[in-house]
Amino acid sequence: MEGPRRVVTDSMIGIKLPDYARYTPRVAFVLGQNPGMFTGPGTNTYIVGSGKRPILLDTGAGVATYADLLVKGVAELSNSRELDKIVATHGHADHIGGVRQIREKFGDVEVLKKPWPERDSALKATPDTILDADSVVMTEGATLRAVFTPGHAPDHLCYYLVEEKALFTGDVVLGAGTTVIPEEGGDLGLYMDTLRRLLEMDVETIYPAHGPVIRNPRQKIREYIAHRELRENQVLDALKQGPLDTMSIVKKIYTDVPEFLHQAAASSVRSHLKKLVKDGAVSEVQDRWASR
Repeated sequence: MEGPRRVVTDSMIGIKLPDYARYTPRVAFVLGQNPGMFTGPGTNTYIVGSGKRPILLDTGAGVATYADLLVKGVAELSNSRELDKIVATHGHADHIGGVRQIREKFGDVEVLKKPWPERDSALKATPDTILDADSVVMTEGATLRAVFTPGHAPDHLCYYLVEEKALFTGDVVLGAGTTVIPEEGGDLGLYMDTLRRLLEMDVETIYPAHGPVIRNPRQKIREYIAHRELRENQVLDALKQGPLDTMSIVKKIYTDVPEFLHQAAASSVRSHLKKLVKDGAVSEVQDRWASR
């Protein structure tokens, strides 16, 4: 297959971030201590606000060493021993799995998020206060406005920091690499709609849930859209040669990716195939896919 293989060329591999740091007078972060193939250095949890009772945005996965690090980070970065509330982007374990251990350190901190009942219950993170599109959360020095951003997860919210024209994007836009569209709760069509809506917002900085801060948000979002459009065209081109199973499509498209990553690539291909079925461009017959 000729033409460019990918649009987004960077990855989480080899990226390092400090355990905690302050970015602006309103935004600091503490690393979730859960490095991995898809999480990069770990989940970025953000301390938001300029007062002594900041908001914690996302909680990490519940790694034992994170709770003590958060206590240290809040003390050094905000001169505080308290949290105002916990605001979550979505119900995946590496974002909401740390609620229990945070409450052990900071008391019965209120949890705010859009519900995903099955996930929330399993992780013992059912929200105390329900958020949805355009909900506003405030603390000293910071105003967060929720933006409903489905596609990666059905409950996903990004948060617009009004005072900085900044956006906390959770897993919708990452500091490096591309976002996985999970088979459970993911929807590539909704995700593409989400990216196009974010492109219309007045955003100067993106604070992602994984990887470094993004200072060129419009360029990054355009790259994400172009990357997914390229992948869709590659899937359709592969199927022009006749029906194929998912892994055969992967091997035709991901020729520049090590074989040990092909299972992860297959998840991405399946998300494209599901969208193409909804679009009426592809059909499935006995575990094989064909153009219509």
